[in-house]
Amino acid sequence: MDFDPLFNPETMAVIGMSMRNDQHPANVIFNKNRLRYPVKVYAVNPSGGVYQGEKVYSSIRDVPEPVDVAIIAVRADVAPATLKECIEAGVKGAVVVSGGFAEVGRKDLQDQMARIAKEADFPFLGPNCLGIYNPSRADTFFLPPERMVRPERGNVAVVSQSGGILVDQLIKFADEGIGLSLGVSIGNKALIREIQLMEYLAKDDATEVIAFYVEGFEEGEGRLFAEAARACPKPVVVMKAGKSQEGSRAVSSHTASIAGDYRVFSSILEQMGVVEARSEFELVAFCESLSCYKRNIEGRVGIVTGSGGHGAMAVDACLAQGLKVPQLEEVHQQEMRERVNRRIRDIASFSNPIDLTGSAVDEDFFQVVEVFSHSPEIDVVLVLLLPYIPGMSSDLSARLSQIYLTAQKPIVAYIPHVEKYRMFVEGFELNRIPVSHSIEGAVLMVEAMRRYRSC
Repeated sequence: MDFDPLFNPETMAVIGMSMRNDQHPANVIFNKNRLRYPVKVYAVNPSGGVYQGEKVYSSIRDVPEPVDVAIIAVRADVAPATLKECIEAGVKGAVVVSGGFAEVGRKDLQDQMARIAKEADFPFLGPNCLGIYNPSRADTFFLPPERMVRPERGNVAVVSQSGGILVDQLIKFADEGIGLSLGVSIGNKALIREIQLMEYLAKDDATEVIAFYVEGFEEGEGRLFAEAARACPKPVVVMKAGKSQEGSRAVSSHTASIAGDYRVFSSILEQMGVVEARSEFELVAFCESLSCYKRNIEGRVGIVTGSGGHGAMAVDACLAQGLKVPQLEEVHQQEMRERVNRRIRDIASFSNPIDLTGSAVDEDFFQVVEVFSHSPEIDVVLVLLLPYIPGMSSDLSARLSQIYLTAQKPIVAYIPHVEKYRMFVEGFELNRIPVSHSIEGAVLMVEAMRRYRSC
């Protein structure tokens, strides 16, 4: 199957338009794409007519040019016939946003659509899904645009069984400055499933990290998914729902999926070296980290800060994850002591974590991070920046980035989440250094590199 027209459409037809209700899912999809995206969009309703000055076609066959993707927003009982009509009209793919299929006991309708599509080698997403969000091309989410928070275009793709979870992740991505290459909601996944999407995204030049929110698999599919993730040349991050018995029941009622034994699935992921995120918080941190650094580390962390309390919290967070915070050899401690400003030599601590105190200036941080970056005892440098320290300037993050560009030892930063400190954040992000607004999040970014195993 060719997925390119589905995910990068030039033309779109929205089938199931309402002539009276502007908030109908089909109308929301039609309007946002007509007004905000470069894709050319056509409206389809059996009655025909005119909608907001645009012609409404009575059939997909009447649309005057080839259609890359059809958005099917009709009643479940007529969805199979609508899908068949799209295939006969030469449409190249579809998103079935309609609900009322296996999730409510109508698996027969869902299976019928799958049979029709397989016979024609025709790709479709869903049913019971939001479909696709391509930041530079199209948005099939039936959500009012003024209520959505959109991340910038970037290199992380997210595939989610739940449309709501996907939207939540896009909000978190935007908040953390993580760019998105593609968002895909697969719903009941009657035809296109996770493994097929992984294979497609593995070859997608715009995608460097692939994240999955998974509710369940068919019998034996979970292991095949883990094996495919292990073989994928790009980092794959997986978050699984249905960890508890009650959660498994909720999964079944949502998309009619078989949640399976979570402990077995989690164990398989670990055996395969696939990065599992156990919460939304981890998923966001892991995606940001691996979008910057695609490497495995042993987990030895060098910490530098201007606050002893922050350093202690970071040590606790590192040890809780199984990371190491090794004491530096005396020769490296002495080198740092000699390189920092004389004013802080007798009050700073150089054993790891390095506490430069609130009297430190830019040059002190620069010198210590440079020593860390050339130390064989350390795999990654965790910098806890407190922009309210008087001697720290907004140039510091950009200066520290230059050390990474030279030494190529990963740096991860923590900066408090205040808009006032945006310039500090940008100095790192513009140089592909991940930044978290919590100490725990920064430590999770380090943990992502420890868990990742490249194929």
